[in-house]
Amino acid sequence: MKVVQPIRDLKKIEEIKSILKHESYRNYFLFVMGINTGLRISDLLTLKVKDVKNKTHIVITEKKTNNSKRFLINDALRQEIESYTQGMKEDEYLFQSERGNKPIQRVQAYKIINGIADKVGLDEIGTHTLRKTFGYHFYQRTKDVAMLQEIFNHSAPSITLRYIGITQDEIDNSLKEFNL
Repeated sequence: MKVVQPIRDLKKIEEIKSILKHESYRNYFLFVMGINTGLRISDLLTLKVKDVKNKTHIVITEKKTNNSKRFLINDALRQEIESYTQGMKEDEYLFQSERGNKPIQRVQAYKIINGIADKVGLDEIGTHTLRKTFGYHFYQRTKDVAMLQEIFNHSAPSITLRYIGITQDEIDNSLKEFNL
């Protein structure tokens, strides 16, 4: 399994959103939901309209851990949800496959994310990039590793920092000026 990175550059995030919005509203919304919730792709793909429309929280049972998770939908995300789900049926998957009443698969999500990353010149990108991007920017704004650890359900702060790329940033910075 290859190591993937968060998208650290806010300008790249805006560039991706702009391109996706013009190419595919579904793919744009997948990206926006992913970077604003920090949910795993396996949990995002199974969401239906009724799980998010007119709700204050996303309430799920995580596939990986089987733990219950309750995540606040902030005002900006609520507006995106309202706009995206307009005209959709309550029982429709948010990320509906073009081949019937089922969600896109993880492989398709990977192709979407990797494809847009290529267009904007990013590498080391995968389905975890959305979750890691959420975590990276949450940490940059709050510096609250304990809260992020709780959100991600990690067992230690060191795991959370390594997962979101902060440990790698610190290593890179310490090696920048080092030479013998």
